[in-house]
Amino acid sequence: MHSSSSITLITFILLFLHSTSIDALYGSSSPVLQLTPDNFKSKVLNSNRVVLVEFFAPWCGHCKALTPIWEKAATILKGVATVAALDADAHKSLAQEYGTRGYPTIKVFLPGKPPVDYQGARDARAIVNFAAKQVKVLLKERLDGKETGKSSKKSSEKSAPTASVELNSLNFDDLVLKSKELWVVEFFAPWCGHCKKLAPEWKKASINLKGKVKLGHVDCEADKSLMSRFNVESFPTILVFGADKERPSIYDGARSASALESYALEQLEINMLPPEVTELTSQDVMEEKCGSAAICFVAFLPDILDSKAEGRNKYLELLLSVAEKFKMNPYSYVWAAAGNQPELEKQVGVGGYGYPALVALNVKKGAYKSLRSAFERDQIIEFIRNAGLGGKGNLQISATPEIVKTEPWDGKDGQILEEDEFSLEELMVEEAKDEL
Repeated sequence: MHSSSSITLITFILLFLHSTSIDALYGSSSPVLQLTPDNFKSKVLNSNRVVLVEFFAPWCGHCKALTPIWEKAATILKGVATVAALDADAHKSLAQEYGTRGYPTIKVFLPGKPPVDYQGARDARAIVNFAAKQVKVLLKERLDGKETGKSSKKSSEKSAPTASVELNSLNFDDLVLKSKELWVVEFFAPWCGHCKKLAPEWKKASINLKGKVKLGHVDCEADKSLMSRFNVESFPTILVFGADKERPSIYDGARSASALESYALEQLEINMLPPEVTELTSQDVMEEKCGSAAICFVAFLPDILDSKAEGRNKYLELLLSVAEKFKMNPYSYVWAAAGNQPELEKQVGVGGYGYPALVALNVKKGAYKSLRSAFERDQIIEFIRNAGLGGKGNLQISATPEIVKTEPWDGKDGQILEEDEFSLEELMVEEAKDEL
């Protein structure tokens, strides 16, 4: 049994350790505002002034060295800006929500705006000067009539939980690859500066797109297998998993919530539209279908006398099934009967190896690539995938081809035109007349 003095000593030690973890580096008399998950929203997110927040860990040597500097800055900025601190070791989830991976991390919050990282010198003068500049920005915006001092929608978005799904090798196939929904997935690393900068924008986009497009994220430090599986080589990498889930496309647009949302909704619209394979019968069709497409796949089908209606329909059904597979990609599909578009055939080198033929055409760049394998589903799918990757093998069109206006196919078999019959005797009479 423990003696009463031993129990008292143990209790004292536990109370001491508990009070140390609460006070951490800043005591109750410190000019630095102590933050917790309970007051973070009211003191930071809903504040109408500039707030500087230090995310620290009590055991961190650099944090201990910063403590007197941070308190000095808090004293100087009293009444001008709020200087606060959060024990990130005690409140890890809140710290991680703002991309805190190392200590100390300093972030500056302006009313109604995402936080910005402070990357300056760790001395009182530099910190105060930086804060003063942020105050000037705030005052200028208020002078210009911008609503920066209110508890806005942006503040509520920052405090709301993210709608992005945490993905890993255990749930990725079931949630993403087996899904019929559009998924936009961020592959990130916790130490990546660009990933930290993207974090609030990604969170905002996930909230705004909830119920429309699925957003997910993969921590590549924790799960390297998915990183290797999808050839992720840099961070952050954003992949779009559409109809062809095993071959996602790369999003290389702006790293802002609005840009991500616009792109995702555009892809969603593409996914909802039924694919088309249009006959190339005029210049208007060429401009409408191929002018703005990332890649226009042009099929040259055999003459109707060679394939008949049944054969041509089989080719069109094949193209339509392939278009369905890639309907999440910004591609278009057109076709022309052999010989109907001679200038285009000449420009892309079709005809020498027979029909049917298929060409990947980029009108904007004036480049093309030809299918050199069999006109069959698997070979066409592989051709489209490779064309989407770009790179070597593209040939240049020497001039913009003239598209001949033709009558659309009526869906029937072709008719052999019977030539007028004539006799040898009639021909001899005609020749005799000419001689006279």
